[in-house]
Amino acid sequence: MTALTLTAENGIAVLTLDLPGEPVNTLGAAVKEELEAALSRLKEDGTVRAVVIISGKPDTFIAGADIHEFTRLSTMEQFESLSREGQEMLQRVEDFPKPVVAAIHGACVGGGLELALACHYRICTDHPKTSLGLPEIQLGLIPGAGGCQRLPRLIGLRAALDIILAGKSERGSKAYRLGITDELVPKSILRRTALQAADRLAREGLPHRKPRGGLMGWLLERNPAGRRVVYAMAKKQVLARTGGHYPAPLAAIQAVWAGTEWGGSTGYAVEHKKFGEVAATDVSRKLIQIFFATTALKKDDGVPAGSARARPVARLGVIGSGFMGAGIAGTAVSQAEVDVRLRDTEWPRVASGLSAATAILRGRLQRRRITRFQFERQAALLSGSTDYSGFGRTDLVIEAVFEDLDVKQQVLRDVEAATGPDTIFATNTSTIPIEQIAAPARRPERVIGMHFFSPVDRMPLLEVIPTAQTSAETIVTVVHFGRKLGKNVIVVKDRPGFWVNRILSPYLNEAGRLLGEGTPIDVLDRIMVRYGFPVGPITLLDEVGLDVAAKAGGVLHRAYGARLEPAATMTKLLEDKRLGRKNGRGFYLYHKGQKTSPDETVYDLLGVRPAKTIDHATVERRLIYAMLNEAALAEADGVLRSPRDGDLGAIFGFGFPPFLGGPFRLMDDLGASRVVETLNELAGRFGERFKPAPRLVEMAASGGKFYPRT
Repeated sequence: MTALTLTAENGIAVLTLDLPGEPVNTLGAAVKEELEAALSRLKEDGTVRAVVIISGKPDTFIAGADIHEFTRLSTMEQFESLSREGQEMLQRVEDFPKPVVAAIHGACVGGGLELALACHYRICTDHPKTSLGLPEIQLGLIPGAGGCQRLPRLIGLRAALDIILAGKSERGSKAYRLGITDELVPKSILRRTALQAADRLAREGLPHRKPRGGLMGWLLERNPAGRRVVYAMAKKQVLARTGGHYPAPLAAIQAVWAGTEWGGSTGYAVEHKKFGEVAATDVSRKLIQIFFATTALKKDDGVPAGSARARPVARLGVIGSGFMGAGIAGTAVSQAEVDVRLRDTEWPRVASGLSAATAILRGRLQRRRITRFQFERQAALLSGSTDYSGFGRTDLVIEAVFEDLDVKQQVLRDVEAATGPDTIFATNTSTIPIEQIAAPARRPERVIGMHFFSPVDRMPLLEVIPTAQTSAETIVTVVHFGRKLGKNVIVVKDRPGFWVNRILSPYLNEAGRLLGEGTPIDVLDRIMVRYGFPVGPITLLDEVGLDVAAKAGGVLHRAYGARLEPAATMTKLLEDKRLGRKNGRGFYLYHKGQKTSPDETVYDLLGVRPAKTIDHATVERRLIYAMLNEAALAEADGVLRSPRDGDLGAIFGFGFPPFLGGPFRLMDDLGASRVVETLNELAGRFGERFKPAPRLVEMAASGGKFYPRT
């Protein structure tokens, strides 16, 4: 393998990295060896005055380390050695006696940015695809090749911790403002500018860099007391965000602290030690499994490979301009840049929907994700109407009207009458079987479900639900379009509740029963947030809307019987006209749309008194095992194409704790025998709804797993 090409111009050596047969460059062992060998030769070459490192890939500088190599390591010592070797290699880059310039276009993340930081000068493009960051935290790791040392020295302690602890990547323009790069240029002149910079550095030496972070930041970070405040605040924020479930962020703080307070050699030693510790944890292993699963999902079209090709979607119609419809429209123009026609029955509704969709674009503009020119161009893609004018040439129409079968069927009839024979009709329903909605269709092969999650512009999951008559071409087209919207797309079977809502239903029902037994509202939420969920079940009910949850619960109860019978709690709150956040009346009190505290009048409404003592372990088991059991039932029912899809759906759909890997990974870790034993215990105490799924009983007897070891 030859990943590096060496050319020379006027005494400037240009090392072009282009990993053969791969879409992106990664820093694997073979690439590192080539790079070191090339630099060793150039060090001794008297005709070479400076070096430029550039990528031969169209949109990637270096996308980090080769994660596949991590899977061949298992012990703390092996990972520590890997980190130490990376540090030593990049130290040789930093110590190189001739100027080394990194010319960056595209993704420059992880080990790629650590290499760039070891270079003496960095230039990046202002292209939207250029991003620089250290995302290792997202894999349960820390930057282990010197990133925890060099980034704080370059841009200041607070800015560096912000990037490292969040696993953030910044656009080229933001990276330049932060001081990560020295120049920002258009892609067309990147190589020329890098050659000029290398020549200038060879003649004049390295430039002096001013301290970053402003006067207050400079004063805060110049003294030990100020730095202690920074570390304490960083630790507090990490614990608030992670609940202590993820060891990597705390390890990163320690590595940064060691380098800042005790100097380079100590910092590097702590960094590779902490890297070894966190890389060997089960948390990191789970997060890396999620990374590989997500990567594989992006290549899975939901049909047998080669059976169909996606048709382009250039024009989208959206029926219904409420919260979901406007969210779909705004996401489509901002992510896929397609023409969107938004329809509703009245002009004020249309106007409100267009305003909400535009607000999504305006938010991206305010966060500097897009330029003013891009905002204007994307906003111009939005239009609306109260009839079907403009729908004749649509490639895809998504209906987002309220959950009523008759209404959805009538919308389908209207759309088929107003559109061409190739237009796909997608229904955004959360519970109604797509087959029922498609019953009156003249072109059933063009009907499919697209279940978005709210808010559409932020939630990363999309469930695609074909019927038995949906064509492979329709499935592939919708899956590809979902990816253009920035979603992780899973294809699931057309069964009531599909996947996410089906396993959420028993979890939320059990929360309602616990509340009816006197478990306090805030205690229920705290227990599950402590377990690892982003919000507790009661807050989730208020966010979703009690009316929506009740309607979905009714559909699932009718489909699956007593096991999914909703708790009486919901009925009592709805009778009191409590809908949750949307009308400011739910389980919680709200002030200007923001949740404040539990509404104590709920207990009077339910006729219960909040219990003083709570068995937290039992509460946790009832909620989690209700969900796990339903997951096993749904898997046996063929709802999923693989356990992988189920785990990713739970993580991206409602925030199942990633450090546990998903419901199926968790059951494999616990062992089917233990899961069945716990369910039998719960069934004996609380009822038949906890009766173990036959699939779990079978696995307990055979020692089977959802992810068989190979």
